[in-house]
Amino acid sequence: MFKHVFLTGPPGVGKTTLIQKACEALLSSGVGVEGFYTEEVREGGRRVGFDVVTVTGERGHLSRIRGGTAAPHGRREYTVGQYVVDLPSFEHVALPLFTNVGSADGSSRKVFVIDEIGKMELFSQSFIRAVRQTLDGTSCTILGTIPIPKGKPLGLVEEVRSRRDVKVFTVSKENRNALLQDIIAAVQEGLKHSA
Repeated sequence: MFKHVFLTGPPGVGKTTLIQKACEALLSSGVGVEGFYTEEVREGGRRVGFDVVTVTGERGHLSRIRGGTAAPHGRREYTVGQYVVDLPSFEHVALPLFTNVGSADGSSRKVFVIDEIGKMELFSQSFIRAVRQTLDGTSCTILGTIPIPKGKPLGLVEEVRSRRDVKVFTVSKENRNALLQDIIAAVQEGLKHSA
């Protein structure tokens, strides 16, 4: 019996697009959806970073390509590859969403989107705690994304992957168009166990 649904697959395969399409379908069927997506930021056809964007449209920086400016004095700089993670901006947008998710009244079914639990987001200890509390809570079903295993395992990602109450779909270019209905059905099944 699972309650939460996560997508995994290589970068750029379409996980976020599938999550957004599933959310549109769930919203149109009367299911409440909250949470956030991670979107690429492009300038002149080139990816320059990522933003965190709430389901309601609030936006903040997650990361940008290192621009040669140092981190403000006394603040640690978190990097993933060529990207510098803007932890204060990410936490300012994402963390309040977690405090609101528990405030649902008992009769409303709610899906909470976490796109994604990855290296950049895991620099935030507050985010890690919030994800664990939400996974263990009873007020919602999480629809999220996690990276495919590569290199050193990421603690929280492996915790999510191995939970008995999580169903994981592996997205590929070959199956991504066929998966949408299965994902929606899995989320609706998970909602039955989150009431």
